Amino acid sequence: MANKRSTNGGIERIYVWQLPVRLTHWLIFFSIIVLSATGYYIGHPFISVSGPARDHFVMGTARAVHLYAAIVFTLSAAVRIYWMFAGNAYARLTQLVPLAGERLGNLWQTALFYSFIRRHPEAYPGHNALAGAFYALVFVIYLAMVATGLALYTVVAAAGSPFRAFDFLVPLFYGLQMARLIHHIGMWFLLIFAVAHVYFVLLSSITERIGTVDSMFSGYKFLPRRRAGAR
Repeated sequence: MANKRSTNGGIERIYVWQLPVRLTHWLIFFSIIVLSATGYYIGHPFISVSGPARDHFVMGTARAVHLYAAIVFTLSAAVRIYWMFAGNAYARLTQLVPLAGERLGNLWQTALFYSFIRRHPEAYPGHNALAGAFYALVFVIYLAMVATGLALYTVVAAAGSPFRAFDFLVPLFYGLQMARLIHHIGMWFLLIFAVAHVYFVLLSSITERIGTVDSMFSGYKFLPRRRAGAR
């Protein structure tokens, strides 16, 4: 259950984001930055060095960093998906997939607010319905990125590497070229989403004034008591 503590003025401090949610959020964020930078370089080498390649090993270093960042990303996404079933009410899958009638209504109202048609948003402790729906889509992209990344890595993995076991994924994506294209498109989608995510978080933080940005460090938000329950 959420840990709550009342404060003055009818405001309640609510423990919304548990440590696994906050930790995986930042690990996924920073790993995406590293993966995008190294992945772009792997696809479009833009660093030129003189002399034998063995004296610099730029591409090899980029591939190694990409691999380790991919491991961090995959494990973080797996923990976050697990926490959709083991976490508190604000981390659950029901907060991402808007199935309840109230959540569907909030999805429309939130869309009007983000479109500057509605003046004031509805403050929710966790994700609003629109944000939750986008996060659900993002997690589908995460899974596609992991699957295509594993498919691409099977051709360069050393003999006897456990990653060779994922070579069955290659024909599922109709070959390496299609897997690479999906991987590339997914990267740009996640980068565009990251920019939009930062904008909407700042917008919500300024208009709602419930500690949206601070909550991703402390885990706490501040709402009127009547809005304290997860919806």
